[in-house]
Amino acid sequence: MIYFAKWKIILILVVCFFGFAFASPNLLREGTLDGLPDWLPHKSINLGLDLQGGSHLLLEVEVDAVIKERLESLVDSVRVTLRTARIGYKNLGVDGQAVAFTLVDPETLPQARELVGGLDADTVLAEGTGDVVRLTYTEQALKERRQHAVEQSIEIVRRRIDETGTREPTIQRQGTDRILVQLPGVKDPERIKKLLGKTAKLNFHLVDLTTTVEEAREGRIPPGSALLPSDEVGPDGQPVHYVIRKRIMVSGDTLVDAQPTFEDARPVVFFKFDSVGGRRFGEVTKNNIGKPFAIVLDGKVISAPVIRSAILGGSGIITGRFSVQEVQDLALLLRAGALPAPLTILEERTVGPGLGADSIRAGEIACVLGMILVVVFMAVIYGRFGIMADLALIVNMVLIAAALSLLQATLTLPGIAGIVLTIGMAVDANVLIFERIREESRAGRTPISAIDSGYRRALTTIIDSNLTTFIAAVLLFLFGSGPIKGFAVTLSIGLITSMFTAIMVTRLLMVTWLRRAKPSTLPI
Repeated sequence: MIYFAKWKIILILVVCFFGFAFASPNLLREGTLDGLPDWLPHKSINLGLDLQGGSHLLLEVEVDAVIKERLESLVDSVRVTLRTARIGYKNLGVDGQAVAFTLVDPETLPQARELVGGLDADTVLAEGTGDVVRLTYTEQALKERRQHAVEQSIEIVRRRIDETGTREPTIQRQGTDRILVQLPGVKDPERIKKLLGKTAKLNFHLVDLTTTVEEAREGRIPPGSALLPSDEVGPDGQPVHYVIRKRIMVSGDTLVDAQPTFEDARPVVFFKFDSVGGRRFGEVTKNNIGKPFAIVLDGKVISAPVIRSAILGGSGIITGRFSVQEVQDLALLLRAGALPAPLTILEERTVGPGLGADSIRAGEIACVLGMILVVVFMAVIYGRFGIMADLALIVNMVLIAAALSLLQATLTLPGIAGIVLTIGMAVDANVLIFERIREESRAGRTPISAIDSGYRRALTTIIDSNLTTFIAAVLLFLFGSGPIKGFAVTLSIGLITSMFTAIMVTRLLMVTWLRRAKPSTLPI
């Protein structure tokens, strides 16, 4: 244990050097980090929501809306199928978790059941009464669609948050249909809520010219059409409405890009389709020249321009009564994609930066006070060896800061508690070693023999104690969430660095002193 190979000395020095290098950006102001060369370490520790302030949102995915949308789509498929086969029906619509309709001629029941039963592999024909046919999704299909809706919602939320430039957001699933969103340092939480609250489903529909708005308001809407409001305001100050065809001519799912721009000094959104969407868009515009084409976003008509000519380039612009910020947000939403289901904000908390500053100040006081007490205790009880352990403790704190910066881990208030705990635990290994050295020295061993025996006999105990604590920290990280994970991360990093500093750094200092001083007795 006394002999030190050169490669070990080089390894210790290299680790300490890089530790100080990667920890140094935390001493600089945030604005000065951007001016550093790329080859220099420039990452600092990310502060969590409870330290730098921000927003905490708990969202619920309305998965039933996904099922309802699928059922309504199935209604259209059933309508087209029955009309093609010239089978009379009535009362076609969604009834609970099923699509139901009544046949005009009961003798067509076998043919109708055979036709609609093959529309979707995930559907089954439920038992109906008489000439009533009911089509439902299987339980497995409903479960998969709900799960897929939540997973897709998490991905879309992450894309939208990333587009805003928020650093280190926490986006994770909670329960079966909820999403936890934590946004450290967010200065405009209302904008984030608006971005997350919009489904952003963009579709293109033809306007129904056979029915007037007045007739639609009186309830005389033909099947396959719907009355939708728009952003335009009429002379009476009320929103202008349009009667549109429910059939989606071009889906917003085929959009590949959307960017804010200007046309005639007005802010507009430029959009571009993929090859499939571009071809479909060109066909629709070519076959409907002179007809209004409604652009519908989340059940609201943004605009309904008249098609003047075929648009074959697969791109276009969205105009409306937009501000510059609204155009930027709309382009962001379209780029990120549409949510499969609406999101409801169940819980909202905003942490001010002042509260975070108080937490940081309290954490700094706890760290500094804890470190002073540990340093004084080690120096008083173990003398020169205690001072060596104190130097290793300083290296340990630097390595923790370097690891958090390099990994870009988010430091939370429980994480600071983990660092404070690490300060005390970091010298545990040294205490075990020093006490064992003291016992060996009292037994009459020489300084070299006492140090060698002390390290060898204490090593097993040190590894056992730190390994069990490390296992507990890993379990906390795997099964915990939020603040618990922050505590587990700093505790785990602290255990690894304290093992390195106690076994390697302190021992190197002791061996170097032992070779130079060649003492006859140990100052412990």
